[in-house]
Amino acid sequence: MQEYVTGPITAPSKKPTGTQNINNQINHFQRLSWKEKISYGFGDFGNGFMFDLGQAYLTKYWIDICAIPAAAVAGIFAFTKIFDAFMDPIAGSLIDRRKNIGSRGKFRPVMMISSILLALLTVVTFTMPELSLSGKILFAYAAYMAWGLVYSFTNIPYGSLASVMTRDVNERSQLATTRQAGSIGAQLITGIGFVPIVLVFDNPHHGFFIAAAIMAVIGIVGFYICYRNTKENVPVMRNTQAEKKAGFKDYLKVVFTNKPLLCIILMTLFTISAMNTNNQMMIFFCQYNLGNMGLQPLVNGIMMGCSVLGILMIPKLVKLFGKKRTAVGGLLIGFVANILNFVIATNIYTFIVLVTIGYVALAIPNGITWAFVSDVIDYGEWHNGIRKEGITYAAFNFSRKMAQALAAIVSSGILVLTGYVSNTVQSAETLTGIKAAMTLYPGVALGIAAVIISIFYGLSDNKYKKIADDLSNGLWENGQIK
Repeated sequence: MQEYVTGPITAPSKKPTGTQNINNQINHFQRLSWKEKISYGFGDFGNGFMFDLGQAYLTKYWIDICAIPAAAVAGIFAFTKIFDAFMDPIAGSLIDRRKNIGSRGKFRPVMMISSILLALLTVVTFTMPELSLSGKILFAYAAYMAWGLVYSFTNIPYGSLASVMTRDVNERSQLATTRQAGSIGAQLITGIGFVPIVLVFDNPHHGFFIAAAIMAVIGIVGFYICYRNTKENVPVMRNTQAEKKAGFKDYLKVVFTNKPLLCIILMTLFTISAMNTNNQMMIFFCQYNLGNMGLQPLVNGIMMGCSVLGILMIPKLVKLFGKKRTAVGGLLIGFVANILNFVIATNIYTFIVLVTIGYVALAIPNGITWAFVSDVIDYGEWHNGIRKEGITYAAFNFSRKMAQALAAIVSSGILVLTGYVSNTVQSAETLTGIKAAMTLYPGVALGIAAVIISIFYGLSDNKYKKIADDLSNGLWENGQIK
């Protein structure tokens, strides 16, 4: 038995024919208004005001302000991110099993409610009670684990939403662009505004708390704009008998028989760990290698401001070269820029130029990744006959969490290995370690990601168009293409 269960559009359980089939294709491939596309991007804009704070400033807050040893901070990040990664499939499965879908759709209500809880927990993570060192470490573990769990129920439905807004390749590229624009926009504002707010207060604990609270409120507003102005337009046909029988082995099948998804997972492990390592080490690099923590907002403003301009080029680049070639080109440019930045002697001018080139080059494939994810969700349905947006996106998000854990290990681990001491003049070895984490690691990681996508990712735009046509025309039955 097959039925349509996603989106406000009702559709018959049988294969559509004639005019009926044409109307369904219009729904599947419909052109989205710019209001809807931009509103979708506001979701990641809101997300950035909560997610990016943890990636960029929690390491600094816990080590320098809360006096938690760097080794313990590395453990907190690594363990909680791995915990979060294993929570993602559970969250995805629960979202996939939602019944009694209302007029607001399957994903949007879950996203909105969870984003409010996420905002509250974001503020909690930048709060530290007067406790012993062991108590501080336990509090940090508990707060960040709770944050990560709620983040799964916020980000998975948001990421899955794009796959049911449209199946049009160009429209999805534009959704990916607005999403990445929202993400970089949030990074730009938090990167410029967070530290100045903190420095207003004599007590840094108060500064971090107030800055986090302001950013969290903006985050909720961003998610509300997304929730209010987007729609789930694609009526997804499901094989309900197959899904009733689906168990853990079936979920493994959904993931491990989807080769394009596995490639995106591996690519993301390296690209996101590169980006997060860059963001986490920037405040350390500016304070110690450049000698002025106040330079951090300036560097972030230039780097992320240029990235916003770069991602606006994604639709044009994708139209000219396709998603795969554009992504690989960006990764290779980022590889070269970061390696040069490590080799050249530290200089504020060359550093800003090269870190900006590297970040812009990384922002482009990161933006395209969101279009890749929507494509591999449809590929999984086409290949296996079972559509699992939540579990597929959760598998992708698993790689992001593992990448975040890897970035934390690299960042905090290098500080430990090179003898970092808070708020003092650092040794030459420590300065080299900070620079290596800031530039060398991202360079190597982007080079590996380029190899993975260029050689192993086989889902071209032309192949995807055929898959989308097959799905929209109902040309599959019981998991088999007719």
